[in-house]
Amino acid sequence: MNQPIDILKKYWGYDAFRPLQEDIIQAVIQQNDVLALLPTGGGKSVCFQVPALAMDGLCLVISPLIALMKDQVHQLEKRGIPAAALHAGQSKREIDYLLDNASNSDMKFLYCSPERLKTEIFIERIKKVADKRGVCLIAVDEAHCISQWGYDFRPAYLDIAELRPILPKTPIVALTATATPRVRKDIQEKLEFKSPKVFTKSFARANLSYSVRYEDHKERKLLEVLQKVGGSTVVYVSTRKHAKEIAKMLIQNHI
Repeated sequence: MNQPIDILKKYWGYDAFRPLQEDIIQAVIQQNDVLALLPTGGGKSVCFQVPALAMDGLCLVISPLIALMKDQVHQLEKRGIPAAALHAGQSKREIDYLLDNASNSDMKFLYCSPERLKTEIFIERIKKVADKRGVCLIAVDEAHCISQWGYDFRPAYLDIAELRPILPKTPIVALTATATPRVRKDIQEKLEFKSPKVFTKSFARANLSYSVRYEDHKERKLLEVLQKVGGSTVVYVSTRKHAKEIAKMLIQNHI
């Protein structure tokens, strides 16, 4: 088995993992079911891509967004890693071809939506993949979608556990940027975790601050802030008309 750090260097060009990444990766390689909570930008994809590359067989990635799937497949292909995505924009022939490839090629990552898991053709082909080359890992991205207590509940995520009898020896890694204790418990129960490991990275960002002010003269305060604080700024307003008025005022003040 290739060492995770060697895989990271070879494909990503980094000499070290970020905090918690290596712990998560080792837990996955040791065949544990893992729940990983990492903030946005914390490197969640590496936490399933590196261990999958260290193991034999296909990694099945369940993702709710077509754009996310396409982007990750593109990033993997750029690194010379065979990957594909099944999504609603494809014809039956294309889907058939990709599922065939999952069995008969060196494809390492297959992305699909949770809705795809229940189709007859998918179940039939994933069994074939399991028999022929094995499914080394199931990665569940945006895992908070599985919980009705989450902010983005998606009922099809409840069907993911139906893969467990088909792939009884395959561990699951569930990843999300946000989950309350109740949602964390729900994710583990709904995915039928057997030997759970939970990793949580602090969401504190030392370089971010947050403040609220009540102002009678908002435009005047806005100008004051913009003149004192450097860098780019996004200003939110409630209407298009107001946006034009604010833009005009800023231009007049050489901003």
